[in-house]
Amino acid sequence: MVRLPSNEISFPDPELLISDSGLMAIGGDLSPERLLFAYQLGLFPWFNEGEEILWWCPDPRFVLFPKDLKVSKSMKKILRDKVFTFTENQCFRKVMEECKNTFRKDQDGTWISKQLIDSFEILHQQGFAKSVEVWQHEELVGGFYGVQIGKVFCGESMFSKVSNASKAGFLDFVQKNAEHFKLIDCQIHSEHLESLGATMIPKLEYLKILKENQ
Repeated sequence: MVRLPSNEISFPDPELLISDSGLMAIGGDLSPERLLFAYQLGLFPWFNEGEEILWWCPDPRFVLFPKDLKVSKSMKKILRDKVFTFTENQCFRKVMEECKNTFRKDQDGTWISKQLIDSFEILHQQGFAKSVEVWQHEELVGGFYGVQIGKVFCGESMFSKVSNASKAGFLDFVQKNAEHFKLIDCQIHSEHLESLGATMIPKLEYLKILKENQ
């Protein structure tokens, strides 16, 4: 683990730095420039609000190849019956704020600070950060956001106010973009995303795919 200098935007090379926990660096800031550079290298920030910024590149990496997407019969029916409608990039900041306010089991707090939202909003304006919104009866009931690095989409966080909302949005997004994205980066394991087809791959394999598809 490396402490980042405050006077320049730099990170250790995740291909060379070995860390059992996946923690690559500590410190720095949450400027849009540093955030984008981190994602381009394969790193992402994850820390509790009020603590020092931690930058991660876990090994193995939890990812979804679009061709491996699993859609259950019940979810196929929800999508077919148009229980929800979906949009992209219609209310990016609102999606991040909803993700920030969502209670998550086994987590004491959230890494989604106002500063992070402000910086991601700039990345959104620049075309790098994207949101997916899930609507029901004209109400925002779910969604997620992430960063697009070439043909890799780095998913960050999602929220649901009604059952299956974010799942339906994710499935619709992957299906619509199956020909464009080589990989959906899910970062760390969750049973929810594993049920949709996500799997673990070695860190070096992830970094190779990321580098080849920027």
